[in-house]
Amino acid sequence: MASPCSARLQLDEKLQQMQTGSLMRKVKSRSWKKQRYFKLQEDCMTIWYKSKKTGNTKSTFSISDIETVREGHQSEILQSLADEFPSELCFTIVFHGRRGNLDLIANTPEEAQCWIQGLEKLIDTVTKMDQKEILDQWICDWFQKADKNKDGRMNFKEVQDLLKMMNVDMNEHHAYRLFLMADKSESGTLEREEFVLFYKALTQRDEVLKIFQDFSKDGKKLTLLEFVDFLRQEQLEGENVEEFAMDLIARYEPSETAQKLHALSIDGFLNYLCSSEGSVFDVAHEQIFHDMTQPLCHYFISSSHNTYLMEDQLRGQSSVEGYIRALKRGCRCVEVDTWDGPNGEPIVYHGHTFTSKILFKDVISAINKYAFRASEYPVILSLENHCSVEQQDVMAQHLKSILGETLVTKTLDGKVPTQLPSVEELRRRILLKGKKIGGLEDQTDESQEDVNMGDMSEEEDSAEMERSKKGKDRLSQELSDCIIYCKSVPFESFKHSRAKYRIYEMSSFTEYKARKLVREPGNEFVRHNAWQLTRIYPTGLRTDSSNYNPQEMWNVGCQMVALNFQTAGVEMDLNDGLFQQNGRCGYVLKPRFMRRVETTFNPDQPQDTEGYSVVNLAIQVISAQQLPKVENSKEGSIVDPLVRVEIFGVSMDQAKQETKYIENNGFNPMWYETLQFKIHVPELALVRFVVEDYDKTTRNDFIGQYTLPFKSVKSGYRHIHLLSKDGTRIPPATLFVHIRIAEASSPPADT
Repeated sequence: MASPCSARLQLDEKLQQMQTGSLMRKVKSRSWKKQRYFKLQEDCMTIWYKSKKTGNTKSTFSISDIETVREGHQSEILQSLADEFPSELCFTIVFHGRRGNLDLIANTPEEAQCWIQGLEKLIDTVTKMDQKEILDQWICDWFQKADKNKDGRMNFKEVQDLLKMMNVDMNEHHAYRLFLMADKSESGTLEREEFVLFYKALTQRDEVLKIFQDFSKDGKKLTLLEFVDFLRQEQLEGENVEEFAMDLIARYEPSETAQKLHALSIDGFLNYLCSSEGSVFDVAHEQIFHDMTQPLCHYFISSSHNTYLMEDQLRGQSSVEGYIRALKRGCRCVEVDTWDGPNGEPIVYHGHTFTSKILFKDVISAINKYAFRASEYPVILSLENHCSVEQQDVMAQHLKSILGETLVTKTLDGKVPTQLPSVEELRRRILLKGKKIGGLEDQTDESQEDVNMGDMSEEEDSAEMERSKKGKDRLSQELSDCIIYCKSVPFESFKHSRAKYRIYEMSSFTEYKARKLVREPGNEFVRHNAWQLTRIYPTGLRTDSSNYNPQEMWNVGCQMVALNFQTAGVEMDLNDGLFQQNGRCGYVLKPRFMRRVETTFNPDQPQDTEGYSVVNLAIQVISAQQLPKVENSKEGSIVDPLVRVEIFGVSMDQAKQETKYIENNGFNPMWYETLQFKIHVPELALVRFVVEDYDKTTRNDFIGQYTLPFKSVKSGYRHIHLLSKDGTRIPPATLFVHIRIAEASSPPADT
C-alpha cells in the first residue's frame, strides 16, 4: 500500500534518484566533514542515512520535520567553507523547532539540485495534505517504525506493543476482535493497509457519529437541507449557507455518489469537521482583513529581542539563522546589537558576554533576503549601536548597498510628517530605529552639535552598564540620516513627550519600567501609544533569555512588545496567537478605542469605555484524538490527559479552568465538561487551550497547546489542532470542543 505522501506524488527522475541514494558530506564545522549515505525511503516521507562504515546505526528523519531547504552558502558553517566548496554543491536542511540544521555538500551540482528540488517538492506535498491524509500518514509512519524485520506484517502481540507506543491503552478482547475483523486474509497478521483499517475501527469517533445522527433523518447521510440546518443552528454560519454547504460537500465528501446527491456521509462530515473550515480559528482571519491604511502607531507589531541569539544571552550562539527564523515566523521588528569588529567590519553579538559574533553585513544580507517572505509589510531594524563613528559609517554603507531602495532614507512625500505613514504605504520597505542627530526638520543641517551616545543609551539595564569608552564618540551623520520615522529618544514623562516630542520619535522601556507606567493611575499610557510608537524589551537580568508576559503591555497599546523568539513558552504562545490573525502579516490593528488620543479606555476600568459590553464564553471540552506521548516518558506509560482553558486579557478577564483528568487514554479521551467565562474586553482577549499529562506527585507534563484571539474563535463544533512547545504542529493531535458565545445581560462587577 502506498503512503498518502507517495500516493500524491508522481515519482519523477529526481525522486527516483533520491530513492537510489547519494553519498554526500555531512558538515558540522570547518574540520568536521564526514561522508554519509542518504536515501529517500519508499514511503516518500522518510530519509535515512548512515556512515560508509558497515554496521553503523542508521539515522532517520521525516519530511514533516523539515521547515525548508536553503541553497548555497546560507549557513555560517557553509559560508566558512566557501573557499573550499562552491555554493552550487552546498545546501542546508532546516528543521522545525530547536533541532539543529543539517549542512550537506553534494559531489556534483546536479546531485545537489536533485536533492534540493526533490525535498522542496516533498515538503510542498506534505504541507498540502488534508487531515485525513495526515492521519493515514501518521499511522503508516508508526507501522514502519514498529515493523522491525521490514516484512510488512504484524501479529497481534506486535500490534499491542505498537499501540502502547502510540499512546493507546485498549481493552485486549475488544482490540483482538477488531484485529480479526481487519485480518481479511486470515493470516493471523495485519499488513499495513489492514492495520490502517484496524486502527480506524479502534479509534472510531462515536461522539461525531452522535452529532451526525442528531441531524440525519435516516442516520446514514446528511441531505443538503440537513447539513444546512447543522451549519446554521450549530456552527452559526450566517451568509450564503446553502452555497457554502454545497462547496463543503464538493471538497470533503469522498463518495462520488453522495456528491451527486448533494449529500454528506459520516466520512465526509468528519473530513469537514477536521478541515480548516471546521477549525476553532476563523478561516476568514487567515487572510489580511484589517484596515492597513492606518498610521504605523495604530498596530501591534510582532517584535523580537536579541534576534541574533539562538540560545541564552551569556554564552549562546549568535547566528543569522535567528533573523531568518524570526522573519519567516512573521516578525516585523528585529534587533541588531552592533559593536566594533576586526578589519573595520562591525559585528553583531550580545556585548560583554561570551556569545559568538557574526558580521553586521551578513545580518543585513539575511534580512534583505528574508524580510518579505512571510509578509510584505514593513520591517523595522531596531539598532542598538555601540560602534565608533568610523564603523557606523561602514554600517550605513552596508545598509544602503545591500538593502537598496527598500531602505527608507527620506520621508515618503519629502515633507516633515504630521502623522506616521501607514503600513500599506510602507509595503516592502525597511525602517531603521535608532538614535539620530537633530530631527527631520534639519536633516541636511550639518552644524548640529555632537550627540553623546553614552548619555542616550537606549537599553539601560544591567547588561549595558559596562558601556565601552567608545560610547563617548559622536553619532555618524551618514547613519543618522537613515533614521526617519523611528528616532529613539529618552522618556521622562507622558506630559514631557506630549509637549516636546514629534510623532516620528519613540521611546523604549525595559519590562520593569513599562510595568511601572502601566500601574500609573488613569489611561495616560494608552493615550501616549495612540500617537507615538513604544518598544518594550526584556530586562538584562533575564540571562537565560526567558520572556515576560506581553499581554499587560498590549493592554495599554504598546506596539513593539519584543520577546526572545528563541525561547518557547506561554509568552511566545501568546505572541503567536495574537499574530496568527490578519494573514500572519505581523501587524494587527489595535481596537478602535485604543487609536484615539482622547480615548477614555483604561484596562483596569474597561466599563467606563464607550461601547463596553460583556460576553459569555462557554466551551464544552468533548474529546481529544491521538495525543502524543510526553517526551522522555517511561516505556509503556500512557498519558492521563486533562484540558485547561486560559483567558489572557485585561485584569478582569484573566482566568483559567480545567477538566478532570482521564486515566490511561491518549488516543480518544472523552470529557464532555463545560467551562464558562465572562469576557469584558473581547477585542484584547486571547484564548489558550492547554493539554497536560496529570501527575499527582510532581508538576503536570505539557502535551500540547493552541492559542488564538478571542475575536477569531468560531462557534459550534470545532477541532483544535494542537501545537508543540515551540509552536509547530503535532499532527494528527486534536481537541474536539463545542463553543457558544453570547452577550451577557448584566455581569457582576467582580467577575
